[in-house]
Parts: sequence; structure tokens; C-alpha cells
Amino acid sequence: MAAPLAPRGGAGVAGQCWLVLLPPLLLALLLARSAGALVEGLYCGTRDCYEVLGVSRTAGKAEIARAYRQLARRYHPDRYRPEPGDEGPGRMPQSAEEAFLLVATAYETLKDEETRKDYDYMLDHPEEYYSHYYHYYSRRLAPKVDVRVVILVSVCAISVFQFFSWWNSYDKAISYLATVPKYRIQAMEIAKQQGLLRKAKEKGRNKKSKEEIRDEEENIIKNIIKSKIDIKGGYQKPQICDLLLFQILLAPFHLCSYIVWYCRWIYNFNIKGKEYGEEERLYIIRKSMKMSKSQFDSLEDHQKETFLKRELWIKENYEVYKQEQEEELKKKLANDPRWKRYRRWMKNEGPGRLTFVDD
Repeated sequence: MAAPLAPRGGAGVAGQCWLVLLPPLLLALLLARSAGALVEGLYCGTRDCYEVLGVSRTAGKAEIARAYRQLARRYHPDRYRPEPGDEGPGRMPQSAEEAFLLVATAYETLKDEETRKDYDYMLDHPEEYYSHYYHYYSRRLAPKVDVRVVILVSVCAISVFQFFSWWNSYDKAISYLATVPKYRIQAMEIAKQQGLLRKAKEKGRNKKSKEEIRDEEENIIKNIIKSKIDIKGGYQKPQICDLLLFQILLAPFHLCSYIVWYCRWIYNFNIKGKEYGEEERLYIIRKSMKMSKSQFDSLEDHQKETFLKRELWIKENYEVYKQEQEEELKKKLANDPRWKRYRRWMKNEGPGRLTFVDD
């Protein structure tokens, strides 16, 4: 009974071998293409671009250009006159429009060195079908303008918009401060001491109307406020170094400066154990409060002095201060009549809801 079982075992082994070899064979059949390198939809399609122009693969740019001009004049749709037995480029009968388009496509393919290299590679390696598609469409769909130029122009445009936007905000802040009695009176006193208002009136007595004198006096007051007041935060005077373009250019410098500063911090305070100075203490306090540098600089000086007196750079002291601020905020909200009305409404009415009534 052992003899009949041998063939069955051999057939099973053969079947297993076929199962192992089947996936690679299918993959090879899927990836394999015809031996011909000319593919419809790429370059000149199923026609050889060199044969279309009637040149060899070793032809130079001048020879290719000369062959193109001759064929373009011959097959131009407005000048072409068909003759009996006439054939299109590549010895294929076709209309003038198709022939002219084929000649133009062949010339566009062979006149560019990079595209010509891809085309020659396709002729020499017809089996790399998908690679040829990738190189062909990657060059066709590639942007014609250098990406670096686009980025540079975009950054410059954003920087210009930033600059004018910041100047607009700064002018609005100055115009508002000119209406505040505290700053307006001080600016008028300085203008009177310097004789600016008297000069404006003297000039206006002969040449300017009252409205012009008023506008000039307003500009004098605004200029004095600009020179005397220090605005910080979002309405501060715009600086060139704050623009996006200069921030990108100075990014390596800022990065190196930060690395040097961080190494000094580790060496001085973590390794040597030095005491924090006033600048370092304010930095730790700002980080604990999670405020940006511009936000922290906009605080009043007496507030910063209070932070230093309470030693808020120490974590335990800051936690106590934070809890005190939260309790104070709760008290303010409790005494606020609008907050009381809101709590009373929430207690009686509850949060708003939308319901559908089914008839």
C-alpha cells in the first residue's frame, strides 16, 4: 500500500511549489510590459521622436532644430498642400494638424537635455514602464517658476502687510492717547514750553485757515506723544527686525544666541549654584505666568516690583500668589451684579436648549 501513496505525495509537493511560485509569477506578469519601448501617451506615443524629425540619436541641438523648422514649414496647417502618396513625419499617413502636432511634440522632447535623457533611457530600458510614466509626468506637472522665488515673494508680501498693519495699529493708539485728557494736557504744556503752538498760530494767521491750524496743532500733539510715551504690546511702534523676513534671516543668529544663553544658565545656576539676578528672576516669573515677552513687558513697573518682593520665582510662593488671585477673582465675580444675574438665570432657567415638538 506504500507504492500507490508515492505519486500523491509527489503531486502534493508539486502543487505546493506552484503555490509558492505563483505570486512572484503574477507580479512579474503584472509589471512586465511589451518589449517595445514606445508607449501610447508618453512623448511621441508609439512613434520614435528621432524618426519623426528624421535625425539620429547622436544628432546635436542644431541639427534637431533645423529638422524641426523644415518639417514645421512643410506641415503647417495654413501652408500644407497634400500631394498624392505624401506621408506624414515618420512615414505615417495623417492630417496636417496631427503631423504638425507630432513634429512639435518630438522637438519639445528632444530640445531639452533632461527630457531627452529620460526619453533615451526609456528607449534603452523599455521594461521600466511605471518609472517612465513617473519621470514623464513629474516633468510635465512640475512648476515652471522656481519654488524658492515663490517663497521669497510670499515672505516679502507678508512682511510688507505686517509693517503697514502694525503702523496702522500704532497710529490708532496715538490718536486714542491724544484724546485722553491726561496725556493731551501734558503734550499741550510741552508744546507751549517749546513754542510750537504759538508758531503754528503765527504761520496760520496769514496763510492758513482755522481748520488747517487745528490740524497742525493736532499733529504737533501727536508727535509729542509719540516722542514721550513708550507703548508696549500689540500697539507698540513697529520695528524692522520684527518683520517675518528679518526674523527668518536672523533665525540662525537667534538660535545660536539661545544655545549660548541656555548653556550659561545651566553652568551658572545648575552647576555652580549662583543666585538668580533680577533679570533671571523676572524671566522665571514670566515663564510661570505663561506670558510672552511682549505681554510681560507691557505690565507696569510697580507690578514687577511686587512680583520681586513676593519672591514669585520660587515655586511655592507663586502657587500661593496664584491661589490668592483666583480667590480675588471669585470675590469680584460674586459681587458683580451681572454675574449674579447670570447665576440666578442659570439656577432658574438652566442652559438653553432646542427641542422639536411633534404634532
